[in-house]
Amino acid sequence: MTAAGTVPLPAAKDVRDMLTGLVGKDVTVTPGAPVTPAPERPVAVAVYVDPHMAVNALCLMDLGASAYTGGALALLPPGGCQDAVEEDGELTGMQLEALHEVVNVLSALFNAQGAPHSKLHKLYAPGEELPGDLAGMLAAFNR
Repeated sequence: MTAAGTVPLPAAKDVRDMLTGLVGKDVTVTPGAPVTPAPERPVAVAVYVDPHMAVNALCLMDLGASAYTGGALALLPPGGCQDAVEEDGELTGMQLEALHEVVNVLSALFNAQGAPHSKLHKLYAPGEELPGDLAGMLAAFNR
């Protein structure tokens, strides 16, 4: 049960099961250090909102997770995903489109009983400039 208006973090198993089902491959989900945006470490930021358009969840993925997860969904060659990470430092249009679908589906993980309904509002591509209010929220939400 959650307090009114709060969105619980999904369990690692739920995230793993969702991603495994989505991309059709085994996925490992383990706790790690917070993913903090920096010029040398671009991250994708998915912004989820409640029915009143208030931000109630953020999902951050580093460039590698963004490229390989989107690429797996779109059945893209792993070499192209590797190039995006190691050489280009950014996603291709197709990788970004596939990542958008991934984070849209992940919104279901935030829709727990008793929590406000969450839906994807916007996906910021790795390296894309974030509005100041979102950048400030990352420090509070990033755990």
